[in-house]
Amino acid sequence: MSNRTSRLALAAAGVTVVLWASAFVSIRSAGAAYSPGALALGRLLAGSLVLGAVLLIRRGGLPPRAAWPGIAVSGLLWFGAYMVVLNWGEQEVDAGTAAMVVNIGPILIALLGARFLKESLPPRLLAGMAVSFAGAVAVGLSMSGEGHASVLGVVLCLLAAIAYAGGVVAQKPALAHGSALQVTTFGCLVGTVACLPFAGRLVEEAGRAPLSATLNMVYLGVFPTALAFTTWAYALARTTAGRMGATTYAVPALVVLMAWVFLGELPGLLTLGGGALCLAGVAVSRSRPRAVAEPAAVAEKAA
Repeated sequence: MSNRTSRLALAAAGVTVVLWASAFVSIRSAGAAYSPGALALGRLLAGSLVLGAVLLIRRGGLPPRAAWPGIAVSGLLWFGAYMVVLNWGEQEVDAGTAAMVVNIGPILIALLGARFLKESLPPRLLAGMAVSFAGAVAVGLSMSGEGHASVLGVVLCLLAAIAYAGGVVAQKPALAHGSALQVTTFGCLVGTVACLPFAGRLVEEAGRAPLSATLNMVYLGVFPTALAFTTWAYALARTTAGRMGATTYAVPALVVLMAWVFLGELPGLLTLGGGALCLAGVAVSRSRPRAVAEPAAVAEKAA
């Protein structure tokens, strides 16, 4: 992969984590007025409309047949089950507990990637993920406070992490056959169809929801879903699932920063320390060992 392509993939991953971090701020508003299934369906409908329009304008066409198994599985698990279960889980536990449990996801991605995609688990990746996970736990503990955490909520967040990991690992092979836009668009459509049973609730709740909540739901569909999932797929096609999963550990640190800037929530020392650990772990996991000197150069020096 050329340096330019590598930089573009890194920039795409950066767009993804920033927009996914912003989603937590929007979910606070939308989640107060919409039930988990209705919120997921509304978000996916907005995302599907935007993605479908872009695909038509760019004449992207249908993905090749070989891409469909991965698209279907990632659509059901990640776009469908993950969004519904996570929305539900965050109503049963406090935000800190949800953050800690869901951040098991990147670890599962690395393990599933090694098992099913035959990806390696280099020491730097494992070390970086360990540091980032410790940071995510610190952020989660600092956010928990006097919140509540039911067994059901913890189980739901764990299921969300499993669905997220399974969806990412299923999506990776599909990107070998279809473009990032195709895989994202049709994955989003699969998730939308899976969430159609919540259509009645969505219509009912939209009628009485405040405008701010509905606008936040639309924002979730257009930016953290349509745009961020496409940039994610672009980057995932150019690196391993494990490294991409580790990159998402930057999200907790960005959530802390955005809550500080936009919500006026001043972070404590434990929160700041956890955020710094998350970023440090991402840096370690994405770093590469020094290149070994070329044999020819070594021979020349020996001579």
